Amino acid sequence: LKRALEIAAAGRHNVLLFGPPGSGKTMASLRMPSLFPSLDKEESLEVTRIWSLAGKTVRSSGIIKRPVMRSPHHSASLEGLIGGGPGIQPGEVSLSHKGILFLDEAPEFSPRILQGLREPMETRTVSIVRAGQRYWFPADFQLLMTANPCPCGNLGRDEGICICSRQDIYRYWKRIGGALLDRIDIRVPVAPLPPDKIWNTGNESSAAIRCRVEKAVIRQKERYKDYPFNRNSRLPPGLIPQFCTLDNQTSVLFQSAVKKLGLSSRACHSVLKIARTIADLDDSERIKKGHLLEALQHRRYGDKDIFWNKY
Repeated sequence: LKRALEIAAAGRHNVLLFGPPGSGKTMASLRMPSLFPSLDKEESLEVTRIWSLAGKTVRSSGIIKRPVMRSPHHSASLEGLIGGGPGIQPGEVSLSHKGILFLDEAPEFSPRILQGLREPMETRTVSIVRAGQRYWFPADFQLLMTANPCPCGNLGRDEGICICSRQDIYRYWKRIGGALLDRIDIRVPVAPLPPDKIWNTGNESSAAIRCRVEKAVIRQKERYKDYPFNRNSRLPPGLIPQFCTLDNQTSVLFQSAVKKLGLSSRACHSVLKIARTIADLDDSERIKKGHLLEALQHRRYGDKDIFWNKY
């Protein structure tokens, strides 16, 4: 779980955490901003302008320098999430610009709202048309979602009994929708910790992880300094062959994995971008076999029946 969030923070990859209640999904998610480096000057000004337009800033707070996490309730309206209303206000996707949009218990949100996220995730902007006038807001956010593995939540719990049928589980995951799920780079199954590990105090701190993330971010900004993006997750398909090259042996492994897992074209690009981020964290100029294998592991869950076969 920590490793996946570290990779996600370094490359700004979208994440889905799923597992039984009490397994630490929400707790880990809320600590995600602590892994992020501070915003640069241009990003700070962009975020502050959006918050000022929405009337969210406090005069004494000054410029926003840290990435923001927004966590709307599942009862939020489409206008509240995307933007609009009588005064044409920025929505949650714009308030989380250069930060995180966190949807806790994502299947509880309306499918209409979840599917409304697809266009902002692709274009990084929100367009609103009212009375013949068009408005737009930036919306370059990182999506972080959590979900139970099934409606009752007991799937994957050692001492629990799942009472959901196969059809119940299908309907539950269908609320997220295949189109949105296909845009989630990293999917992490989370299981409750055994009692002997709950009191383990030797864990790595967020500050130590953030140091590695900052180094990986510097590598990406230097690599993409001549392009209008600076993170691996924003790498367009046309430039993937240039920046995500594989040697012959690794390429054969990749093709075999794609066939075995039945990955879509978007999923293939996603795996390569995750592998690029892992290589950056490893301070490696090229993507190696180990980087690719780890990337495939982070991307494989959630398609077909794998979301419950994990357990």
